[in-house]
Amino acid sequence: MNTPTCEWCPEKLGARHSHRARFCSTRCRMAAHRAAKKDATPAELKTRDRWVRRSATKVPMTTGGMPASSTDPRTWSSHKDAAASTAGVGLGFVLSDEDDIICLDLDHCINTLTGRLAPWAAAILRDAGTTYVEVSPSGDGLHIWGRATVRQGRRIRRPDGTAVEIYGTGRYIAMTGRRHGNAPSALGDLSALVTRLTAR
Repeated sequence: MNTPTCEWCPEKLGARHSHRARFCSTRCRMAAHRAAKKDATPAELKTRDRWVRRSATKVPMTTGGMPASSTDPRTWSSHKDAAASTAGVGLGFVLSDEDDIICLDLDHCINTLTGRLAPWAAAILRDAGTTYVEVSPSGDGLHIWGRATVRQGRRIRRPDGTAVEIYGTGRYIAMTGRRHGNAPSALGDLSALVTRLTAR
């Protein structure tokens, strides 16, 4: 059984926390509350009815707390309804073949002590250009959002054990709304970047 973690930082929630706890401390709870008011999620995502809730272990859920599926639209909701729900610990967005919205998931690329980006991730971010990038729920990864044709997910493992995952359909991505750096709240064209990454 996975130990739940704080919604704001990677701290594990242990015995000293209530079983319904979402944050490890008042500081994290307040930081998440402030960030929620500044949600940077692009309107291009918010206007699509492809939102779910997620559990602490990243299992997709409906707004009513039942299991959701990344391939069953009947279990998805509007952003407004998903954001208003208290089920689970956060939001997720479902990638679908009805459009060309994709997400690149960069694992373990942020040093949580210094805030510095790993050089390999900085290079990918530079090549992504102007597009929405958010910090993942773990606090040490990035989600790069944009547009490209990706019909089958790819996991590109790096020599250091980290990975770049590329998804375009049949998958949901845990969302935070926590903008990375000065990323815009808009989706850019990632076609060239995807081609370059998948050609390796």
